Amino acid sequence: MHIVMLAAENAALPGAKVGGIADVIRDVPPALARQGHHVTVLTPGYMALSKLPGARYLHSLTVEFAGTLTTLELYEVPSKEGAQVRHLVLEHPLFAVCGAGQIYCHDAFEPFATDASKFALFSLAAAHAVVTQALGQVDVLHLHDWHAALVLVLRRFHKRYRPLQALRCVFTVHNLSLQGIRPWRSNLSSLEHWLPALHYEPSLLVDPRYPDCLNLMRCGLNLADQVHVVSPRYAQEILLPSDSAQGLIRGEGLEADLQRLHKAGKLHGILNGCDYPTGQPAKALGRTAFLQLVQQCLLSWVGHKTQITASWFHAVQRLHTWQRQKQREDLVLASIGRLTAQKVSLLQQPLPGGGSTLDALLQHLTAHSKGCVIMLGSGDGAYEQFMTQVMLRHKNFLFLAGYSEELSSALYSYCDAFLMPSSFEPCGISQLLALRAGKPVLVHAVGGLADTVSAGVNGFSFSGANALEQAQNLLESFGELVRVHGQRQAEWVQLSRNAAAARFSWDSTVLQYLSQLYGVSANE
Repeated sequence: MHIVMLAAENAALPGAKVGGIADVIRDVPPALARQGHHVTVLTPGYMALSKLPGARYLHSLTVEFAGTLTTLELYEVPSKEGAQVRHLVLEHPLFAVCGAGQIYCHDAFEPFATDASKFALFSLAAAHAVVTQALGQVDVLHLHDWHAALVLVLRRFHKRYRPLQALRCVFTVHNLSLQGIRPWRSNLSSLEHWLPALHYEPSLLVDPRYPDCLNLMRCGLNLADQVHVVSPRYAQEILLPSDSAQGLIRGEGLEADLQRLHKAGKLHGILNGCDYPTGQPAKALGRTAFLQLVQQCLLSWVGHKTQITASWFHAVQRLHTWQRQKQREDLVLASIGRLTAQKVSLLQQPLPGGGSTLDALLQHLTAHSKGCVIMLGSGDGAYEQFMTQVMLRHKNFLFLAGYSEELSSALYSYCDAFLMPSSFEPCGISQLLALRAGKPVLVHAVGGLADTVSAGVNGFSFSGANALEQAQNLLESFGELVRVHGQRQAEWVQLSRNAAAARFSWDSTVLQYLSQLYGVSANE
């Protein structure tokens, strides 16, 4: 069987990763190939991926976009998986309108405007490539998040792309909170500007909150043959409405569509997986070597900029202080991930006694353990500023505003425990990597975090009816973590062993893809 996946990111290609969707697009195709299937992954090239070593021009495609004929180029990028997995990229200047290699733009006044237009062109060209068999004979078309959902609109309403109706089309939701909402018309980034001759049925595509807008995520939900979300728990949570005032992020306005899909048996919660390398794991760095690696990363980040940020300046100062203290901390907690409301708003939650949850956590660590917290990640400027201010208030906190794969891997190995208090989490990859490294994880018991971390088995968890209650319960669970680590060593050792023994294999996951999403048995 030949499966074609369309996505905005692909971690199999250098420079094509921003979030967890890229890890899925990297890992699922080889797992499907191990089951005997052929997989083609197609992404935009962002005028950078086609320049990777070994990239090979295939041919051009011409489509009618925004009332004019537009030509794109198709390239193949070498794949280490061999002939059963192909990585292709489509190139056009629009894909690099925010800079070569920049996957997402950040429009200040019209969210999603630039991205929606470039992904609309990508979807149109991808649909054209499939129906003209530029990708060969296709059996399954698997679309990831709103970026690829316009393919389903073309399949349903555009006569040129009706041959797509003969294919099984699957839509995966990686994050329901990002929906790609754009106007119907009277805007350069609108459905009727991209496809002026399209005759469509608005009721299937309209945003339930804004009747003058198209919702591309909803298009995916309503027009796909099967809909997939990335954990069983998340599939249940999104059937309920969100209540952002209480910190409860669930169906995000699309719960009615999701309830309908659930009743029809078309909504599938399948947990993402993780790769487990064979052989002995790499030995964790000692304190001196680890801090030297941190220093190298900071200097590398600074060296690529004309100005040093406050977060980097204070991180360097904190690092120098820690380097003078030769003894390793008794308890090292790590947190790795993008700084977004989803990931860190609970840490910023104000407490009745003053200060934030993160302040209280660090104070508790100072009072009850010679410990520290190291946070690696960048993102929203306001959250970066908050983390920097916390670093100034607490000597046992190091905030590293950036990302390095080498440093991330070293931190998973170096730390004693991992902190992941997401407000919501469709699946999560960081907790899987921490468990793989044998580290107990403290999580908010939502989505994929609840499906992978069990309190008292391989980590600690908390919940709550609103953001304040969640923050207070987080601190209570953190206190238990500190007590177990410091006073009940045998229990801690067993938690660590259970974490290392946990298995969430992609090979098991893709068997569910085949049966539930693609409608075939594993041996077909």
